Amino acid sequence: MNSTLTTSAIRERLHTLVVIDVRTPGEYAGGHLPGAHNIPLDDLEHALPALRKAADRGDLLMVCASGARSQNAGTTLASNGIPAASLEGGTAAWASAGGELHRPATTAAPKWAMDRQVRLTAGSVVLLGLLLGVLIHPAFQLISAGIAAGLVYSALSNSCTMASLLRKLPYNRTNRTDLNNTLAALRHN
Repeated sequence: MNSTLTTSAIRERLHTLVVIDVRTPGEYAGGHLPGAHNIPLDDLEHALPALRKAADRGDLLMVCASGARSQNAGTTLASNGIPAASLEGGTAAWASAGGELHRPATTAAPKWAMDRQVRLTAGSVVLLGLLLGVLIHPAFQLISAGIAAGLVYSALSNSCTMASLLRKLPYNRTNRTDLNNTLAALRHN
């Protein structure tokens, strides 16, 4: 069982924690806790050896946008014998409490956060279903109903299948060189 820590509980000891941000690279680039390492949730299994070494040297703190993915990451780590805590409320709670967020200096266009990608995709599919229902056949409105049902299920289960699918798109995937550099830093620091 992994623990959950509040922003006030980590504020004073942030510099002593090994912070792992399990969001997509685009979300991470949009702002992350100082000193956080980006290991997206989809790459966590690959990172287990490096995380085990890092946990031997200090306490791990898993972070995501709201706390759901970091809880999932903590459960995965716990099942592999690696202790870790999760930040309650995630990066959003940290920023709301006045915590500093770091953003990498880059000239590339910023990537959209996953929740924004989900809203765009869901909204577009709902509009498409409604438009096809009006122009072609009313049965197409079932597409919109399916998305609505998916959003309700997502809220109730605190999971998001659409986000899982969107994370697999090329622009949401981790650059292997960046991930390997992160893992090397975790093994040797």
